[in-house]
Amino acid sequence: MIRGGFNCVCFSEAPLEDLELGLVNPRYYSKYSPFGIMVAKDWVFSQGGRPVIYEPDAEYDQLPESHQWRHMRYEPGAEPPIDFTWREWRIRTDALPFDPSVAAVVVQDDSWAQALVDEHEWQNDSDIRSYSLIFDEDFARMMFDRPFRWKIITLK
Repeated sequence: MIRGGFNCVCFSEAPLEDLELGLVNPRYYSKYSPFGIMVAKDWVFSQGGRPVIYEPDAEYDQLPESHQWRHMRYEPGAEPPIDFTWREWRIRTDALPFDPSVAAVVVQDDSWAQALVDEHEWQNDSDIRSYSLIFDEDFARMMFDRPFRWKIITLK
């Protein structure tokens, strides 16, 4: 839904303590709102990410084509007002691979964090059982019996 049809990955920049209630308007809150991926702003910048440019739609064509992917409509006097000024960053790309060295998983609370770790351990056990049918069990355990590598951030 980015004007011009550009493919982008979008991020919201916000202090962690402001995320407990979610970044979205309560009208659009969903069961997925308290979950996400957190990365450092300098990492986003190093991947080509830049903050969006908040301006009226009428000013879109005044932007150089190289910057149009950063346009975000901002018209607080419109009816209804258009104001999404939580700082948004975008990376113009079709895909954005990341891993535990640059990202953390954000979950609602400690029970969700524990469920995530438990699910990962269960999957390890399942993989070990499956692969031990092909390889010996020690080799299968070496391949799949690893601790959960992602840092987990809880909102509550």
